[in-house]
Amino acid sequence: MAGRAIRAEQVSATRTLILTVAERLFAERGVHAVSNRQVSEAAGQGNNTAVGYHFGTKADLVRAIVRRHADRIEEIRVRLLHGTRGSTDVRDWVSCLVRPMAEHLAALGSPTWFARFCAQVMTDPAMRAIVIEESLTSPSLREVLDGLDRCLPHLPPEIRAERGDMTRELILHMPAERERALADGMPTSRATWHDAATGLIDAIVGLWLAPVTRDG
Repeated sequence: MAGRAIRAEQVSATRTLILTVAERLFAERGVHAVSNRQVSEAAGQGNNTAVGYHFGTKADLVRAIVRRHADRIEEIRVRLLHGTRGSTDVRDWVSCLVRPMAEHLAALGSPTWFARFCAQVMTDPAMRAIVIEESLTSPSLREVLDGLDRCLPHLPPEIRAERGDMTRELILHMPAERERALADGMPTSRATWHDAATGLIDAIVGLWLAPVTRDG
């Protein structure tokens, strides 16, 4: 029994190491630029097929990395929702969109790679589907989007869709840019992840409340 327990601990430690290394390499180089073999080697695994053994395909590995973070982000969003339900303030709902990732990254300490990992993965159609399936279809996120939608009944559907796309791009890429700057030792416009989230929320609220100009 003791031998099995030790073996299970070793397997768990190896899986965690592979996930950490893969997340970093994917974040820094891009998903397609990194092979499973390179991940195995960087993780110090003598067997170059370690990734396949523990996770399967590269898509399976990406899914495992997303799942590693998604539960904690979901917990934060659910907590924020408790104080937001019933609100008619756009800012309250935008905060529920922005703060979960920022709070999660702050809790991880430095350095982090998950924001850049997400930005890299979302540029690939096949991998993008994994992120959407695993993290962007949660019940709490759907509730947040519905709450935001109810605050903006005056917006035409096409404008609503356009600004939704803009919001997703900002939420995806602004944390990634801050994370990259921190990793490179470059200055950032805000001192903390909390403050960075506040700035992003300000911008997105302004985006949703901006006037709609009709050409012609």
